[in-house]
Amino acid sequence: MEMANDDAAAAAAVRAGDESAFASLVERHRRELRVHCYRMLGAFADSEDLVQETFLRAWRSRGGFEARSTFRAWLYRIATNACLDVLAQRPRRVLPYDVAPAAGSGTALPLPMDGPWLEPCPDHLLSGAVPADQAPDAVLVAKETIELAFLAAIQHLPPRQRAVLIMRDVLGWSASDTAGSLDLSVAAVKSALQRARSTLRRHLPRSRLEWGSVAGATAEERVLLRRYVDAHRRGDGDALAALLSEDVRVSFPPLPLWVDGRDSFIAGSKEFADAGEYRYVETGANLQPAAAVYLRRPSDTVFRLLALEVLRIEKGRIAEIVDFNDPAVLAAFGLAPAL
Repeated sequence: MEMANDDAAAAAAVRAGDESAFASLVERHRRELRVHCYRMLGAFADSEDLVQETFLRAWRSRGGFEARSTFRAWLYRIATNACLDVLAQRPRRVLPYDVAPAAGSGTALPLPMDGPWLEPCPDHLLSGAVPADQAPDAVLVAKETIELAFLAAIQHLPPRQRAVLIMRDVLGWSASDTAGSLDLSVAAVKSALQRARSTLRRHLPRSRLEWGSVAGATAEERVLLRRYVDAHRRGDGDALAALLSEDVRVSFPPLPLWVDGRDSFIAGSKEFADAGEYRYVETGANLQPAAAVYLRRPSDTVFRLLALEVLRIEKGRIAEIVDFNDPAVLAAFGLAPAL
């Protein structure tokens, strides 16, 4: 990781205490560092705080920066270790599958649970987060490894294994650079990566075991999303069922609630239909097709924002829906509160 001449000159100014040069350097990397912190934590709301903490730590330790690596790599090292400090004090992020059995036909609606829940990330904050000079294959991997399925799977890794996996398989760092960033031996990095990959295989959907084939929501997936929205708009249960995998899973954080299978979901949808009239607005989260859900209750005059549904699609069918209805999560997407 050799430093370019312009970066070396700017870094020299930073070491000399030039705040303007420092601000200019770090702002180039804000967006990608936020995505990195989001991957590490699984919490969108915390990622910006960790970026600010990274910049603060970098400024405080600027005198120790050496031009043997890039300024970007140095920031990633600081950000990763800041995330590890947070993860050492907090439990892993979860989805309802991790905390409750699948709901049955007579299951009462549970009360919301504080979590900590895995959080989605708005697509508009992911655009441009991968540096343009990275190889196309690296960009594809980076996009696929922001999906909720990947983020949920790496929550099962101990924090340091998670860091190794992200640095080696997402960022594409060498074992030597990863070891230097995490104060580990190269042998320890290789061992941690092997264990992390083994755990990942047990928790990722089968279709996601091979990376590099997904580049965000495809045109086909967008068409399927529109068909999904239209089926809901028309209240057409048969059309909706035709879009779902037989073994589809649907979860509802922050409720510790999820349903397993197409028949269970369709039956539940009929019960929810009695709540009022729904409207769906297409959007995107984690580079997956998503829809904002609005509800107009019988006693109301407007459609009010209710939830954000993020879809995972496999082989032309919807295989998973995560239905987020935490107000804090919805606020992050900048969605209209009412229609």
